[in-house]
Amino acid sequence: MLASASPRRRELLAQVGLVPDAFDQADLDETPLPNELPRAHAARLARAKAASCAPRHPGAFILTADTVVACGRRILPKPEDAETARQCIELLSGRRHRVIGGIVVVTPHGRLETRLVTSIVTFKRLTRDEIADYAATGEGRGKAGGYAIQGFAARFVRAIQGSYSNIVGLPLFETVALLAGLGFERARRLTP
Repeated sequence: MLASASPRRRELLAQVGLVPDAFDQADLDETPLPNELPRAHAARLARAKAASCAPRHPGAFILTADTVVACGRRILPKPEDAETARQCIELLSGRRHRVIGGIVVVTPHGRLETRLVTSIVTFKRLTRDEIADYAATGEGRGKAGGYAIQGFAARFVRAIQGSYSNIVGLPLFETVALLAGLGFERARRLTP
């Protein structure tokens, strides 16, 4: 069971032959706590999603995830408007930032395991027009940090270090390894 409404996470799992039997989503306030650091925030939200969804799916493997974009200690929002998306992209212009993926798996017996994966993304220095044009596309709305690397924002990326799929929304290598290590059989073999 995938505890996420993200179509990107569904697509990523399908890419490696994992199609969840069910989908659910937690209705959480994703506002960072005072002085909460980005890694702690990603882990807390992934665990909270698991705690919210697990009681509705007893006896199932449950996968939850959260993606946090951080510039230094600052956690960037998931913009709901063009102005906030513009502010995020402007902040990331010409800088390196971290994308932290928090993943949690709950086994049918209630065991909970958490993994954190960090990728580093470097944006080129953007012009005002590039920032305004990207914000106007609406692509960054609802996305951590105000951008989607698999979309138009790919043109801004000078370099990445670490997992590309983590930046999209789910670190596949670590997810498959965690599921397999906890006994989820479909993660141990390829199924077309």
